[in-house]
Amino acid sequence: MTTTTILEAQPPLNLTLGNGQKIYFHADESIDADEIPVIDISGIFSADIDDRKAVAEQIREAAHRIGFFYIVGHGVEQRYVDQTFAEAKRFFDLPEKRKLEVTTDLVPEEFFGYFPMSTYNRNHKKEKDLMEAYNFGYSPRFDPSVEAAEEPDTPATKLLWPKDLPDWKERLYEHHSQLLTLARKMTKAFALALHLDEDFFDEYVKTPKAAMRLAHYPTQEATPADQLGIGAHTDFECFTFVTQDGNAGLEVLSKSGYWIKANPIPGSIVVNIADCFMRQTNDYFVSTVHRVVNKTGKERYSCPFFFGFNHDMKLEPVPTCVSEENPMKYPITTSGEYLKWRAAQSKGTTDAARMQTKA
Repeated sequence: MTTTTILEAQPPLNLTLGNGQKIYFHADESIDADEIPVIDISGIFSADIDDRKAVAEQIREAAHRIGFFYIVGHGVEQRYVDQTFAEAKRFFDLPEKRKLEVTTDLVPEEFFGYFPMSTYNRNHKKEKDLMEAYNFGYSPRFDPSVEAAEEPDTPATKLLWPKDLPDWKERLYEHHSQLLTLARKMTKAFALALHLDEDFFDEYVKTPKAAMRLAHYPTQEATPADQLGIGAHTDFECFTFVTQDGNAGLEVLSKSGYWIKANPIPGSIVVNIADCFMRQTNDYFVSTVHRVVNKTGKERYSCPFFFGFNHDMKLEPVPTCVSEENPMKYPITTSGEYLKWRAAQSKGTTDAARMQTKA
């Protein structure tokens, strides 16, 4: 059984995130705590609506209380996970010059391609975030729900796929397709969790923003006070699936102000609520702050899958989350506008300040 470690009380530390949110926490060191639930979601595949609703109620509690939970019984086979991590290592082991041939800087308006090691310092530590990553996005060509579609011809698809890695793209999309199917199924569970019709979000997910990241974290020598793998942040979209390797590092900020370890559980996927869903649920679902600190002594790989709604869908509050007593808290914007603003902020482009008025 996991035990909870409580650190000696200290004056709270504070930090302003990239989205303007100010957070407070007691210490830079993390603790073990039984706050992140493990939910067997196999019931969402049942023909019995009562089974699906039973899972949805567990999701409702977790999404409202902490915004983070593990799922098991999700149906994604381990072979896809193993293949993705093998392909991640294959890419990150390339010489830096080769990786820079597909750097995200080639397409400034996109959040795809290669992000070199120590690109960002999200929390203004002494040392930059110790991570490198490769991002790619949704393509109808690899969407199991779309028949005979072509991949869009965009700067990202032309410039940001590495050359001379045979079958690399196709192998990654095999896993992406599995997660895409699961994400659409989860939107039905989320609808039930919000006490809506099960198909409420169906129109929102026909051509979703479904980006996938390969992330590589070398082990860090510096303390969390001086460096992080990735700094504290919230995700942009509706929700994220995080597939971890066997090495710990993911940490979640609890409502009580402690960093809690989200250690890997074999066969599980971590789900976290992101900002678009928090906006749509009028803050009923919690977009929880998280970070990575790799002090395992080993290289760590993870695969986040960021799921958001169709580009042109308005992020209007769902009807069960607004009332005269609980009015709408956020101005209405489209999913695409919001994600473009957040990506511009994160990449530090000049568009960020101009678009902030839309947020």
